[in-house]
Amino acid sequence: MSKDKIIVFGSNSFAGRSFVKYCLELKYHITATSRSSEIKGAFRIYSEVANKKSFKYIKFDINNNAQRKYIFNYIAKNRIRAVVDFSSQSMVGESWDKPEDWIRTNCLGKLKLIENLLNLQHRIKFIRISTPEVYGSNNRSILENDKFSPSTPYAVTQATADNLFDIYSKFKNLNVINLKFANFYGPAQQLYRIIPKTIMCILLKKKLEIHGKGSSIRSFIFPKDFCSSIIKAIKYGKKGEIYNISSTETVSIKNLVKKICKKMNYPFNKLAYFSKDRLAKDQKYLLNSQKAQKYLSWKNQITLNEGLDDTIKWYEKNRSNLKIEEFKYKHKK
Repeated sequence: MSKDKIIVFGSNSFAGRSFVKYCLELKYHITATSRSSEIKGAFRIYSEVANKKSFKYIKFDINNNAQRKYIFNYIAKNRIRAVVDFSSQSMVGESWDKPEDWIRTNCLGKLKLIENLLNLQHRIKFIRISTPEVYGSNNRSILENDKFSPSTPYAVTQATADNLFDIYSKFKNLNVINLKFANFYGPAQQLYRIIPKTIMCILLKKKLEIHGKGSSIRSFIFPKDFCSSIIKAIKYGKKGEIYNISSTETVSIKNLVKKICKKMNYPFNKLAYFSKDRLAKDQKYLLNSQKAQKYLSWKNQITLNEGLDDTIKWYEKNRSNLKIEEFKYKHKK
């Protein structure tokens, strides 16, 4: 295990950083890449291992031709075993504002990655990190072969990328494994996401905006669980296969906020107010993870209650460092 080499695209995302930290704790050799400089301060959750021989950070934007050429030369030279790709424009509601930026990265950028992957001389696994948003709102448990029905520019670009990787896997023998995840959450997530935003609003006694009536229903997955599923996919995943990765728990956004309020002994009515819902917001989706359980030997271990407890503790501990952080998403092209 100590000799396995993995490169992570989009390593400065919450999920990317969590995965890098998880892998380094398991003694993998990790190259982390992102289009921005390495995150510092409270959100830099793998800072304690950054200088170890098993870790390297490289600035890399998938839309930059020169940087892409350098990265794939690096992958070839070091015979990297697997690519785990978290790189994307990931915000849903904001994708209506400048959809061309989402198309550029999530579609054209991914096509450029595919072209470079095909030119590699050694066998490599590409782990695509995808989303249930491609299926649209659904009242039943979603299976891997269900029909796509995207309802936002973000979801359309992710569905397009899924289809691109699928056809190149089928007809060009690209070794792609597609993982679709429930909503990520946990310690050190950016404050514009609902769980950390709720916690910090309580700690700082700020008001929390909830879109619509807070009735949309989601599942959430903690770092230990989503990171372990990726390692399982690298070990046991089959070329061209899709695996859903999710807990079986569902909760409405309103009840999620109420749950956090109860844990932190803070009145919901004092915290939250409701505003107009986001355009074309999906009401519900729940991924069926039985395929991952059967073929990857993966199972969700951390309950929502357990994960929220750990997450609340982290934000309470880092409260003073987080006061200056933005509560709103800032878009980058």
